[in-house]
Amino acid sequence: MIEERYDLAIGRIGRIGGEESVKLPFRKFFQKTASFLLMIDELKKEIESGGYEKRDLSELEAWNDRLYRDILPDNYSTSYGNPVFAVKELGEGYGQILSFLYTELRGAIPYVFEGKTEYLDILLELFLEIYGQFEEEEIPKEEQIKEIIYWYASDYCDVFVADRIREQIDPDCSFALNIICSSDLSDLRYLYRFGEYISENERRTAEHLLELSEDVICKMADVYTEGYRVGFVNTGKDLSKKGTVEIRYVLGFERVIKKAVENFRKMGLRPVFCRSGASVLTKRRHLKVGYYGAVANKQFDYDHGNDQALFFDKKFMERKLEVIKTTYEHHKELAAEMAGPAVIEMFGEEPFSPEQTKEALSLTAKQEELSLQFDSRQSQIVNSYIPGEERSFTIIAYPVPEIGKDYKEIFDEVIRINTLDAKVYEKVQQTLIDALDQGEYVHILGGNGNRTDLKVQLHRLNDPKKETIFENCVADVNIPVGEVFTSPVLEGTNGVLHVSRVYLNELQYRDLEITFANGMIADYSCGNFERELENKAYIRDNILHRHETLPLGEFAIGTNTTAYVAAKKYGIEEKMPILIAEKMGPHFAVGDTCYSWSEDIRVYNPNGKEIVAKDNSVSIRRKEDVSKAYFHCHTDITIPYEELKSITVVTADGGRIPLLEEGRFVLPGCEVLNEPLKNA
Repeated sequence: MIEERYDLAIGRIGRIGGEESVKLPFRKFFQKTASFLLMIDELKKEIESGGYEKRDLSELEAWNDRLYRDILPDNYSTSYGNPVFAVKELGEGYGQILSFLYTELRGAIPYVFEGKTEYLDILLELFLEIYGQFEEEEIPKEEQIKEIIYWYASDYCDVFVADRIREQIDPDCSFALNIICSSDLSDLRYLYRFGEYISENERRTAEHLLELSEDVICKMADVYTEGYRVGFVNTGKDLSKKGTVEIRYVLGFERVIKKAVENFRKMGLRPVFCRSGASVLTKRRHLKVGYYGAVANKQFDYDHGNDQALFFDKKFMERKLEVIKTTYEHHKELAAEMAGPAVIEMFGEEPFSPEQTKEALSLTAKQEELSLQFDSRQSQIVNSYIPGEERSFTIIAYPVPEIGKDYKEIFDEVIRINTLDAKVYEKVQQTLIDALDQGEYVHILGGNGNRTDLKVQLHRLNDPKKETIFENCVADVNIPVGEVFTSPVLEGTNGVLHVSRVYLNELQYRDLEITFANGMIADYSCGNFERELENKAYIRDNILHRHETLPLGEFAIGTNTTAYVAAKKYGIEEKMPILIAEKMGPHFAVGDTCYSWSEDIRVYNPNGKEIVAKDNSVSIRRKEDVSKAYFHCHTDITIPYEELKSITVVTADGGRIPLLEEGRFVLPGCEVLNEPLKNA
């Protein structure tokens, strides 16, 4: 039945190129899009016949280029995937709608590789239904097309969304795992079996890993998987109750991933691989969550980050939440087994600062409100089936070749940074914590042009002999080592946070400034765009995640001066991922605390003291109404050492304990942290 539907649909699409039943300029859109779908059909036949697997590397590269060529930056100006071009060619309204359609149809690329013919049927039939509307004598009204898209989203929620949930928790969904474990990883043709865009970064990463010894690969995998295990130990969570781990990574690291799979299996964990979302129903704006290849065009992804604006309303929200709830209930045993994600991130790409295109779809104020409601309710559903107090995670990052000519040296340096002696840092960081625990607040002051002047209020200890404010963080969930952190008291936390340049959630910010009043964001600006309104919208959408305000959820002091010096040596400061950058100076997270959904779990530092600063006046609302306690975001913003004048602990009696001055640690017992800086 599925194949019959497919044959009928693709047969009909095959005739569109010779038809003139649709008026110009829409005819050109449908003919070009039909040509793309016929290319997908060609690929489908080649995969099913076994011909694709037999292709040599250059032929597979050519196929990959054909599939993604239209949206690559060099061709984007004349692509219907570009809302600017689509509106120019098709007019306001129709342009946005049909640009959405073209983008959604591009999800056919991964579906054809996975053999999801049912998904292809759904997409082809959506295309033909809309094409049929334009074949009528009168051009259809925009609302008619929007209605078709609405029912597509609503009707197939229980296919796309339900399948994605299952793929996030079911180890038997093994498309990627089969490629990783069954392929000869020395033959780079395997990269082209995933259905992702493959750039020089993925190819050269895989090549570089082939050059590394088995011992080095084992070391990389061991740090990654052991960090995951220790994360459970340090938070008092029972890993033995779990049976699966979700692996998220960027293609090219398969040799490490294959070894990590072996390590996880020895822990009793079966691996789960879920591709980053390809549909408006499964994507999370422009962000990648899961496994994925290169991003063919970051502007394209950014332009379509709000495509759900075409159909997102309360009725659809309730429909999607119903599907999520029903799916988790149906697979509750699998969900209960999930221990959480283990993530390998990459860094080193040129920082991306998007263009704000007025032609791109955007949410209305009402849709933004509903979107925040959806995030809250979805999180509550997930937490009821995969409780926060039972799950953990780990994240580690490595550079990609795009980072520059010193790639191999930088890669080796990052391996060293990721494996620094945690015991050395544990001792020094405890010295910092002993000083911080005496404080009423901490005063952070910028220097060398940095305008930071911020007072962070600290929790009070009832029993300093048994309690502590800051967590002594070594290498477990966040690799590498090197930070002490706390959840600040919001009331009394006031001032300005400023950083000249920072890269957050794959987006660059220049001259970012955030003002806090009693721990909540009161104002914000940056220098990315000429118009202040555009700057504020950029921050609101991507740092505040459309909330009117956010609390200061975390204050931390990074101690990894080795990483800082390495970044300076190779001139890659702005390319460092937040995972490492947050260890290279003080950082401040806006949004939820580090303990969200797990506040009631008792956590102890290595010295036996219990960490008591886990809640603030917002998160504590979970006791009465959980929907008012969380914001479902946590964004770290780091001030580099060279932009730092001082960090000072201020005690209740007005005493001052200097921790850092002019970018150097001055607290006695922390001198070892300055050694890398001396040699810089």
